[in-house]
Amino acid sequence: MNGIKLLAISGSLRQKSSNTALMNAIIGLAPESMKCNIYEGLGDLPHFNPDIDVDEGPAPVRELRKQLMEADGVLFCTPEYGNGVPGVLKNALDWLVSTTVIMNKPTAVISASPSPMGGDKAHASLLLTLNMINAEIVEKGTLIIPHITMKMNSDGAITDAELKQELLAVLQELEQACLLKHEAYKHDN
Repeated sequence: MNGIKLLAISGSLRQKSSNTALMNAIIGLAPESMKCNIYEGLGDLPHFNPDIDVDEGPAPVRELRKQLMEADGVLFCTPEYGNGVPGVLKNALDWLVSTTVIMNKPTAVISASPSPMGGDKAHASLLLTLNMINAEIVEKGTLIIPHITMKMNSDGAITDAELKQELLAVLQELEQACLLKHEAYKHDN
């Protein structure tokens, strides 16, 4: 195996998003054996409509599905909007319901918020949807981070040592799950 391919997805379109900064910081912590790609097409996806999901679907949808198919694992970092998953992220997941592109794919889920709750409702909602589409939520691969703005500096670097260790542990668990999945696949074929 030439390293693990990880697809990182931020649930925010905002340029100065804490979650996008956190996602980039996590990628910076990843071992060299992990190749991280950032999915940047969230805002390009059309509103989900089964009527236009014919053949292979619209071009932005095909690109999302392709990137997920090529990934060994997935990392989600999401804020919470209106006590739930941001609409753009939910829309992306709706485009996956009729496919198997994320089925059994090792997945880590992180929510972060400046609030003391850390985006817990978005986190729970995202896990519900991911479980429904059969993503493999990695054990010890989920994290809720309250007060994120107090744990990162303005350059997007993590300043909280405990958080850095928790994120390294999530990455390690995700890497292990991807390696196990690869070994199982190799053994079955």
